[in-house]
Amino acid sequence: MTQPVATCPNCGAKIVFKWSSSVQTVCDFCKSVLVRTDLDLTKIGQVADLPPDISPIQLNTEGIYNKKAFVVIGRILYEYEQGGWNEWHLMLNDGTSGWLSDAQEEYAVSFLASGQKLPAAAQLQPQQQFSWNGVTYTLSVITDAHFRGVQGELPFKFWDKGNITFADLRTESKKFATLDYSDEQPALYLGEFVEFEDLKLKNLRNFEGW
Repeated sequence: MTQPVATCPNCGAKIVFKWSSSVQTVCDFCKSVLVRTDLDLTKIGQVADLPPDISPIQLNTEGIYNKKAFVVIGRILYEYEQGGWNEWHLMLNDGTSGWLSDAQEEYAVSFLASGQKLPAAAQLQPQQQFSWNGVTYTLSVITDAHFRGVQGELPFKFWDKGNITFADLRTESKKFATLDYSDEQPALYLGEFVEFEDLKLKNLRNFEGW
């Protein structure tokens, strides 16, 4: 697959997109947040250094999910009252993208689910049940999080957000759902919890204690 190449408008560095559908990336050299239109890049902001992280996952980590190879090409970091978590943007070998949630050694893979009727955040109540794609999910927790930063490539324009509401829903099995209220229209992600070892990850970050 041909990888689109462009030039950072801020520092002139070469920008290579791993995923042809990426909308936003961060320059590795000057940390500019860049939005892409074809191969034209526009600087929309600057990211600060992210806080120390205990996750072994990093950009360019590779793995396997559902018999499909993937590579980590982006990251969104959130903080909340109990700590923080990463949403790693995955590029799968069939050309699709997904997300690997990494929170206190609990891992889940999910994909955007479009075309569903979604409730407003103000309507949510614990233990509410919703059915999507023939599966019933129970609302387990509503989290008010703070956007902390981004790295790498994302499928949408996303930077410098403030406080964001998320609703997590579970089933009696390993399936889960997340309602994301970071934009005016909510987004639904459906997926399942996974064991770290089952992802067969390589190119992990080495640090003391891991």
